[in-house]
Amino acid sequence: MEMNQPIGRTPLDDRADGLVGKPLDRVDGPLKVTGRAPYAYESRALTNPAYGYIVTATVAAGTIKAIDAEAARKAPGAIFVMTHENVPEQGEKKEQVWPQLQGREINFYGQPVAFVVAETFEQARAAAMLVKVSYDKAKPKGLLRENLSAAYEPKPMPTSPGVKPDSALGDFDGAFAKSPVQIDVEYTTPTQIHAQMEPHATIAEWQSGPDGDAVVLYSANQMPNRNQPSLGSVLKIAPEKVRFVTPYIGGGFGSKLQSLPEATLAALASKVIKRPVKVTMTRQQEFHVGTHRTDTIQRVRLGADNEGRLTAISHESWSDTAIDDGFYETSANVTRSLYAAPNRITRHRMVNLNLPIASSMRAPGEAVGQLAFECAMDELAERLNIDPVELRIRNEPQEDPEKKVPFSTRRLVDCMKEGAARFGWDKRGKPGATRDGQWLIGLGMSAAARQNPLKPSAAWVRLGPDGVLTVRMAMTDLGTGTYTILTQIGGEMMGLPAEKVRVELGDTNFPKAAGSGGSFGAASAGSALYVACDNLRQALVAKAGLDAGEAQFADGAVSAGGRSVPFKDLVGTEGLEAKGEIKPGEMDKKFSQYSFGAHFAEVGVDIDTGEVRLRRMLGCFTGGRILNEKTARSQAIGGMIFGVGAALMEDAVIDPRYSYYVNHDLAEYHVSTHADVPNVDAFFLPELDDKANPLKSKGLGELGICGAGASVANAIYNATGIRIRDYPMTLDKVLKGLEEREMQRRT
Repeated sequence: MEMNQPIGRTPLDDRADGLVGKPLDRVDGPLKVTGRAPYAYESRALTNPAYGYIVTATVAAGTIKAIDAEAARKAPGAIFVMTHENVPEQGEKKEQVWPQLQGREINFYGQPVAFVVAETFEQARAAAMLVKVSYDKAKPKGLLRENLSAAYEPKPMPTSPGVKPDSALGDFDGAFAKSPVQIDVEYTTPTQIHAQMEPHATIAEWQSGPDGDAVVLYSANQMPNRNQPSLGSVLKIAPEKVRFVTPYIGGGFGSKLQSLPEATLAALASKVIKRPVKVTMTRQQEFHVGTHRTDTIQRVRLGADNEGRLTAISHESWSDTAIDDGFYETSANVTRSLYAAPNRITRHRMVNLNLPIASSMRAPGEAVGQLAFECAMDELAERLNIDPVELRIRNEPQEDPEKKVPFSTRRLVDCMKEGAARFGWDKRGKPGATRDGQWLIGLGMSAAARQNPLKPSAAWVRLGPDGVLTVRMAMTDLGTGTYTILTQIGGEMMGLPAEKVRVELGDTNFPKAAGSGGSFGAASAGSALYVACDNLRQALVAKAGLDAGEAQFADGAVSAGGRSVPFKDLVGTEGLEAKGEIKPGEMDKKFSQYSFGAHFAEVGVDIDTGEVRLRRMLGCFTGGRILNEKTARSQAIGGMIFGVGAALMEDAVIDPRYSYYVNHDLAEYHVSTHADVPNVDAFFLPELDDKANPLKSKGLGELGICGAGASVANAIYNATGIRIRDYPMTLDKVLKGLEEREMQRRT
């Protein structure tokens, strides 16, 4: 099925009391809380594994002068030590999956330089400490601002599918110069680390047979189908010869979108020793061997008339990535569709530095882009003395401002109005005017927007003689509730209770699926399952000889015209199978598709210490059909908490002398804890989007983070009158602002 036209009435529209939408507990919950859900490192499917340990570079730039691995090779339990001198031949890099241990050149601190395999993890770790590497060091390039000139070198910027790095409409320069009200501000966001609970881990087994070489990897991977050709390119085998098995993932936030070095090294070592090889990154290696969100420098210029109507918008973003890579943070993309203005510019530029690989992190682009842009809108509202909600309403577009097509649905104004009413926004005072003892109190808000893509996916279903519906697809569940919502979709489509649906995920031997990422997983995989179940329904109706237009599915039977036929009489002893597939079509070209929302935050700022405390936070969102009330709310709140961390504490600090992250563990890289988020809630406005997919749903996983941090930042300004444009808003920055404000008051 291709999405070439709006979806009409569906079986999901006919049952208001059906499984879909209900706050069903996670069906995989009992397995997880009892420790019976096997994550990558815990799988026992590959027997007698050896253990691997990665040795990483201790310089960020230069070359390997010499490497001495003899002591490691003679260490107790050591099986194999792999370096650039003996690594098996590899193929080409593809989609940020690199060949490993290639040559002597070092491009970032933490780059793998050796891989030690032993009988136990402890033996591998001990032997790895015996590998001695000496370097010819070079001065690393580690700070974005110090290397901005490289962003203007005459080289083409990479273009994502259907998305260009720059856009322009009208005459921005002329319109901005003539605008009676102008905002020209720079915001900076730091490097952020995914900090997921489960580290990267893989158990790999190289298999040789009459049909050629193949490899199976039990690996923590969000998008196994996408990584088959990437890893296959590096390992020099066909994509179908790479099998990923990843039924459970302990968090990812984008860090597991691509195969990382631990998977490649495990596969290469297994090829040599002819045994499975098991490896996990240490928490410290996660910071350097793993991926991260790049830091950004963003310049926002807004031109408006005296009534607050935007005439000119410019959003420019600079970010960095690894040497020889082309990834950049698409910070300004969401600005293209957010507010009306006839004259517009967005630009992205990147710099290659001696840093680890930058890649997508939860809500790539939008998360940091709205940290800047939604604060700039707040600055404009303050300059004009217009309520921030009202300013955004005045600039509500009638169509996508740059694509010039209608929105599939857009209830942003409704989200802002309803959220404001529930939050008590009308009680917001002037900056610095509200006190509660030692605390300055402020309210802030921001809009939220996140693109809503649909990705090709397929599903296989089988209705067995025991009345159980089995679902198979190579989709993954990284803790967001995919097992549960697919159970709900399958159950409702076939009229079965949840306990009669068995969902099997995370194996590339199953039908291809979108994977988990980009907020497209639920809609894409769920739509494929919907189509498969619809095909199964049609097959059952045909077998029963019933009128398809009247057929009802409930209680393990199909009925129509006063006649009911049990499934067991139709499927026989072998059961009945069906497949389904979804593909994006013309709808994503004819309509601009986004999920929308609004955030409201109240903070307290201690007048003496500068401590910032979030007192309460509320998010109002639209996400099309809500597939599970409980998991959707959980996802929205989780995203909001993510945004609080980005605003107040998250910062991977780079030491420019060595180009490495100083705070490279969870003790020193701070993320939000329970004490930081005492009262956070989210709710959804009813919505169905018939242009999006057969489920009429929209992505929610990343919407909650978009703009969330900006609402906190705007609340800090309302509390103190201090505008901090350098994230995160730590104590030192708040104290400096309070001190400067006091000096101004005295003079």
